[in-house]
Amino acid sequence: MEDYIVRATAAEGTIRAVAAITTEMVNEARNIHGLSPVASAALGRTMTAAALMSMSLKNPKDVLTLQVKGDGPLGGIVVVTDTFANVRGYVYNPEVSIPLNEYGKLDVGSAVGREGYLNVIKDLGLKEPYVGYVKLVTGEIGDDLAYYYASSEQVPSVVSLGVLVNSDESIANAGGFIIQLMPGAGDDIIDFLEAKINEIPPVTKLLSEGKSPEDILQLILGEKEMRFIDSMGCRYLCNCSRERMERAIISLGREEIKNIIEEQHGAELHCHFCNEKHHFSEEDLKKILETC
Repeated sequence: MEDYIVRATAAEGTIRAVAAITTEMVNEARNIHGLSPVASAALGRTMTAAALMSMSLKNPKDVLTLQVKGDGPLGGIVVVTDTFANVRGYVYNPEVSIPLNEYGKLDVGSAVGREGYLNVIKDLGLKEPYVGYVKLVTGEIGDDLAYYYASSEQVPSVVSLGVLVNSDESIANAGGFIIQLMPGAGDDIIDFLEAKINEIPPVTKLLSEGKSPEDILQLILGEKEMRFIDSMGCRYLCNCSRERMERAIISLGREEIKNIIEEQHGAELHCHFCNEKHHFSEEDLKKILETC
């Protein structure tokens, strides 16, 4: 099943929901970064969250960034998405390895750490980007994002994110959903949603059974006149290029470029998102200096 996101509403518009399958995207990230299983789970959950959140972006140039920084051995997570759910990301320590938790599952919370913060940065083309900041609740990503929605955007939300890793460390499946209560949702809707969330299996189990994002939302919201609005593909895509790297060098300023030429006789720039390296010779730097 190809990666994609679906959006829906239910209960006369008092519930809005998005769900996605992101298996290929997360597997691509694992291959690019050489992720350990727990790093795959942590980055995969965050990438899935970003893909789901991209459905709220409205303009072609809008960009959303999730930053997670905890006190665990993973160090931190950075994920970026655009309006079209082109997602890229990395973790500080991709090879982190820690014991399974008490339930025999990958211990994302301990890898991320429970002391730290989650930043949600939305660059919507305004003078300044919107920056939402919350302290980590569990480090499990889903709980932390739900807390962000409740405290920073005042939107009660259920966030479920999952990554299932095979014994060979490839990604068996990945996906998730976000369900949010809109103004006008009464106690009956809240009680209904809480009951449904408590009774459904984890996302990875549903995906393992062959359920699609539509099927998952139907299981939860089908009794409340759910209506699908639209769907969109999502993928891992880095937008780095040699031209972008040149602009990064130009931004250093003439004096710094001169120092690099004199001291290093060249430069190599590394993209954290795709691991590509771009080499600039001394002659390349001299040509860039002429344009400054």
